[in-house]
Amino acid sequence: MIDNLEELYSNIPPTKLRNQEEKFKPAKTSAFWMWVADRFFYGMIENRFFAFRYKGIENFENLEDNVPTIAFAPHSNWWDGIVGYNIITRLFKKEIRLMVEELNRFPLLRRAGAFSVNKKSPQASMRALKYAYEVIGDTNCMLYLFPQGIIKPPNFRPLEFQTGLAYIAGKAMKRYGKVNLLPIAVNYFFLRADRPEVLVEIGKPIVLDSSETSSIDRKEYTKFLEKTLEELCDGQDKNVSLAKFKGYKTLFQQKLRWYRKIEQRLKKIEVKGSGV
Repeated sequence: MIDNLEELYSNIPPTKLRNQEEKFKPAKTSAFWMWVADRFFYGMIENRFFAFRYKGIENFENLEDNVPTIAFAPHSNWWDGIVGYNIITRLFKKEIRLMVEELNRFPLLRRAGAFSVNKKSPQASMRALKYAYEVIGDTNCMLYLFPQGIIKPPNFRPLEFQTGLAYIAGKAMKRYGKVNLLPIAVNYFFLRADRPEVLVEIGKPIVLDSSETSSIDRKEYTKFLEKTLEELCDGQDKNVSLAKFKGYKTLFQQKLRWYRKIEQRLKKIEVKGSGV
């Protein structure tokens, strides 16, 4: 438990902060464990959130078949990985591959598609980066990345990425000829319910094609990807602030609890002489 709110966020990755060695471990999925994870992670968000809503699914559905795809999203809290899992498995019907730091503390996550990364140094991270662009050669899988590389406060601006996403994308383009990059805005809002809602907006894909470009500048391309995701997230926030929800579909929505039902009934009661 952290008593000092100033200590909630650190710019130093956990593996570097704790200075602990962690050997690389790839994902190790199976039909049984994916079945378990699917129900467990869906149940988690269903129990904690009033609704899960999404828009822009056509941006995924219109992607060219058999082209590797990398989805990337902001990282502001503990729920992001669970939400990402449900985006990939429930909405996209793919197996997720998720880069997780300190995976040795949660080894069962490998069964759900997670693989480890050690951020003590660029050299230590390289095995995970190599695995990331190799594994998406299987287009039944999708890579889901948090390119900020570390949890940042909600709505942190400007978005600042590490160069890993651009590196993976460049290598994937050279290996497979083409790769899709799919920005995804994820945020958590209290709307009119007593629990928060998950709102997901899938942005327009970015296609890297080796027939059009032979290489990318990692630093410059990272800035472009930062701007792309930031604009998507800011657009989502603005629309929510203006109560513009057109296009959102619902993965689930809870039924009203008993006290909310009573509240709805009370609103319909007219008390004479009260002026109500």
